[in-house]
Amino acid sequence: MAYTDREDLNYLGQLFLIGQNKTPLLNMMGGLTGGGKTTKSFNFPVAQPWSLNAAGQNATSEALAAVAGTPETYARAQVYNTCQIMKYDYASTFAKQSTYGEMSGLSIQGVQPVTDEFAFQKAAALKQMAVDIEFSMFKGAYVAQNTSATVAKTRGLGAAITTNEVVAAGAKLTKDMIDELLLEMAGNGSEFNNMVIFANAFNIDVLNDIYSYAPEDRNIGGTNLKTIITPFAEFGLSYEPQIATDDIYFVDMSVMYPVFCPYNGQVIADIDTAVVAAAKGGFLYTQFGLDYGPETFHGKISGTATA
Repeated sequence: MAYTDREDLNYLGQLFLIGQNKTPLLNMMGGLTGGGKTTKSFNFPVAQPWSLNAAGQNATSEALAAVAGTPETYARAQVYNTCQIMKYDYASTFAKQSTYGEMSGLSIQGVQPVTDEFAFQKAAALKQMAVDIEFSMFKGAYVAQNTSATVAKTRGLGAAITTNEVVAAGAKLTKDMIDELLLEMAGNGSEFNNMVIFANAFNIDVLNDIYSYAPEDRNIGGTNLKTIITPFAEFGLSYEPQIATDDIYFVDMSVMYPVFCPYNGQVIADIDTAVVAAAKGGFLYTQFGLDYGPETFHGKISGTATA
């Protein structure tokens, strides 16, 4: 672990976090500690799917109805996911904690916004955890938890959605592709309860072009699409930086939950490590997984054009 010391420089000026750090899916589910489910096992069920037989005109005669028939069994199955361990270490030397007045860069009169290096590094680690969880919920590649040496990984939506998918094969996103996916989802029993479309910047712009309508005005131009109305449901539209540019996800938020396997009652444990020298350390620790419900409730369009 690389601790923070006096060689990690201080500067004057307002702090700005840059880069792709938005977490809209996690925020919609209540954030890191705002809700979700807990489990006492790393593996947890996400759905117990079962289905009826194909509909038919199941008529019988009076004579046959009066005798014993053949029982029908409606079989069930189970789909499960796993939690993954996520640990973020941070530490600061005593000297670094004491010398926040030492400045580098442009030296002018001003206020140093970071006066507690240890607290800053902890807050940064928490933001990193949130971004990594967001990434895992879309791009997580499932690895089952077997032994203590196994790096268990939760299954994200990209791997989970296998029934409802339209492959664009490099073509630009069109309304026909979206209609095809929605018809496929409806045919496979999607309930369309609380739908949100997640897309990266390029396809958000394409969706805006497909569905928006701007009335003529001498002073105002452009549109900012927030909701798409279809015969099946109203879809919220969310910019999601943690997914591939060529993927679009249609997610039923009514069955989406973060799952935590708590340590000592805490879904995110903030642990101070023992002080054995002139440095103070700690780490954030969580055991997180995604409950996405029946994967047939979601859909995706993959492989669209990105330019």
